[in-house]
Amino acid sequence: MTLPEWMALAAALLITRWIMAALRRRYGRFFRHPTAGWATALLVFLSVLAVAAPLVAPFPYWLQIDIVRLKNHPPSWTYLLGTDLYSRDVWSRLIYGARISLAIGALGMLVALTVGTVVGAVAGYYRRWVDAVLMRGVDIGLALPRIFILLMAIALWERLPIGVLVLVIGLTSWFGTSRLVRAEVLSLRERDFVSAARAVGAGPARVIFAHVLPNAAAPIIVSAALGVGNVLLLEAGLSFLGIGLPPPQPSWGNMIADGQHTLLHAPWTTLFPGLAIALVVMALNSVADALRDALDPREEST
Repeated sequence: MTLPEWMALAAALLITRWIMAALRRRYGRFFRHPTAGWATALLVFLSVLAVAAPLVAPFPYWLQIDIVRLKNHPPSWTYLLGTDLYSRDVWSRLIYGARISLAIGALGMLVALTVGTVVGAVAGYYRRWVDAVLMRGVDIGLALPRIFILLMAIALWERLPIGVLVLVIGLTSWFGTSRLVRAEVLSLRERDFVSAARAVGAGPARVIFAHVLPNAAAPIIVSAALGVGNVLLLEAGLSFLGIGLPPPQPSWGNMIADGQHTLLHAPWTTLFPGLAIALVVMALNSVADALRDALDPREEST
C-alpha cells in the first residue's frame, strides 16, 4: 500500500473509533435504523476488499491481458466483471479503484473536517471581530465556484498527485462544516460546564478542545459521514473529466470515463464502477441518518 492509502486507512480507523466512542451505549438505536445494518456491512466489506486488493484481485490493475482477443470481453468465470477497452480486468480495477476512491474520500473529508472544526470553534468561541473575519472568509469560500479553484490547481500541475488532489478537495470542502461547528459552539459556550472550566483556570484552547467540541461531536460526526460521500462524488466527477488521477491508476470515476465510448456494446465497463459509487454514497447517507438518530439527545428516553 502507498503512503496515502495507509493514511486513509489510519484516518478511517480514527473516524470509526471516534464514532464508536460517541455512540457508546447507543448501538441499539443506531442499528434499529432500517438501513444501518446493510450500509455498515457494505462499507466494511468494500474497505476490507480495498485493503486486501493484492490478495483478492486476480490481475494487476495495469495489466493489458490480450489487447486483441480480450478487448471488451463480457463477464465470465475467468473475468468476473468482464474486461475494458484495453483488455484490463474490470474486477481487479474495481477493487484497486476502491482503494483510491475511498482513500481520497476519507482523507479529503478528514482535511475538511479538521479545518472546518478549528475555524468554526474559534469563531464561535471568541465571537466579535474574530467571528466576523472568519465568517466573511467562509462566505467568500462558499461564493467561489469550487471548479474554478480546482482548475487553478490543475494549471499548476499537469497531472495532480494524489496528495495535492486530496488537499485541494479538502481545502475547498470545509466551509459548511465551519458554519455547523460555529453554531454548536455558540450554543455551548455559555453553558455551566464551560463557566466552571474557566473558573478553575482552563485556557481557551483547553476549553474549546476538551470541553466544548466533545459535546458538539454528534453533528460533526454526521457531517463527516455525509461529507465523505460528497468528496467521493467530486473525485469521481474530476476523474471522469480527465482532471483527476492520471492513468493507469484506477479510480471509479476514470473507469467510467474509459468506458463511456463503449457504453452500448460493453455496458459492464461503466455499470459496475457507477454502481459502486451509487452504493457507497447511499450507504454513507444511511449511516449518517442512523448516526443522527442514535446521537440525538431528544431520543435518549426512547
